[in-house]
Amino acid sequence: MRWFKPNLRNSLHALFSVTAPATSPTPARWSLDDLRARMLELLPTGEEERLQSLRRRLRYADDPEALWFMRGELMGHLARQRGEAWAYEQMALLGEMFTDLLPAGLRSRPSPLGRSNGQPFDGE
Repeated sequence: MRWFKPNLRNSLHALFSVTAPATSPTPARWSLDDLRARMLELLPTGEEERLQSLRRRLRYADDPEALWFMRGELMGHLARQRGEAWAYEQMALLGEMFTDLLPAGLRSRPSPLGRSNGQPFDGE
């Protein structure tokens, strides 16, 4: 018994049919260039090799996912320069810019520590 019975009509229909997306995608508020510019703006100035490497990777990143994965390294540089609380606040603001550009699996989830409102942890 044949499970798949190819015939000319089905193959032509599959070839020429066009399916419309179920929902029209909403346009993103921020572009890739806006994200890149903001991350480069936040990056501390300096001639350190690691800063230069991150700056170069930020400039040549070709998709929002690449920028998303560079946030941790940026956070480390910001925390060393201005303190962890300030860096956390800047990363929260930057994270909002990624909202419409990332697949659902890469978006930030609420914190298990109960800080889902974006407030830094105060130790209590």
